[in-house]
Amino acid sequence: MDRLSPPSERIVAVAARGEIVDALSVDVEDYFQVSALAPYIPREEWDSRPCRVERNVDRILAMLDRHAAKATFFTLGWIAERYRALVCRVLAAGHEIASHGYGHERASELSPTQFRADVSRAKALLEDITGVPVLGYRAPSFSIGRDNEWAFDCLAEAGYRYSSSVYPVRHDHYGVPDAPRFPYWPRDSLLEVPITTHRLLERNLPAGGGGYFRLLPYALSRWAIRRMHERDRRPAIFYFHPWEIDPDQPRVPGIDARTRFRHYVNLGRMERKLDRLLRDFRWDRVDRVFLPAAA
Repeated sequence: MDRLSPPSERIVAVAARGEIVDALSVDVEDYFQVSALAPYIPREEWDSRPCRVERNVDRILAMLDRHAAKATFFTLGWIAERYRALVCRVLAAGHEIASHGYGHERASELSPTQFRADVSRAKALLEDITGVPVLGYRAPSFSIGRDNEWAFDCLAEAGYRYSSSVYPVRHDHYGVPDAPRFPYWPRDSLLEVPITTHRLLERNLPAGGGGYFRLLPYALSRWAIRRMHERDRRPAIFYFHPWEIDPDQPRVPGIDARTRFRHYVNLGRMERKLDRLLRDFRWDRVDRVFLPAAA
């Protein structure tokens, strides 16, 4: 049975002083691995595409260092296997390494056997590279929903302690609108940390990053996070991708207008908006913000 996770004593204490620490996360994948581009870029072409993830992650590391911020990097096994030194640089800078699965396949498109193999393979690979336990997982495209809740069993069996795979919004590619908005326990040993939303007119509105952050004015995101602090006394969890700070990435020809807009809108403004976000709030790793609440 699902049960909500109460805020930890540390989070309550900083909330009382107006100093809530939020959780920052980066989904480490390259531009050609985005789910929306899958119909246009066959998986077998990935190795022939110019990979830009290394330079983008290094820019993110520099930006985080400037603001003394820490983050969780949900890293694809496919990326880690090819850029082991990059994973080690992220770890050495004090950030958390978590799993994004191996091959960026949606959980909703895999059988339980296939999903279990994917998340176990990614976890083992990341732990071999880093030498530290991998506690967290995020499903590509937030693809754990009502129809595949068996995925939580697979994650618990693989040894993960938390997931951040549910976005409690209505979206054409993902989302569980009626899911809990705050951390809850889908399984006894597994904490789910949903992406942050803002409740308005009996509807959950996205407030946790991604394309919404690029599209909408920064002031809306700042307001939503501050509102969550003031009204709910809870930390937010925010996410973005390395390719989102890369306006010079190769353009994929032939994609439909909606996909083109969603993927490329405001790439040139993203880094400046992130810089403001890092300045306006205090950020730490997902495990340090949310797992203490599970103790």
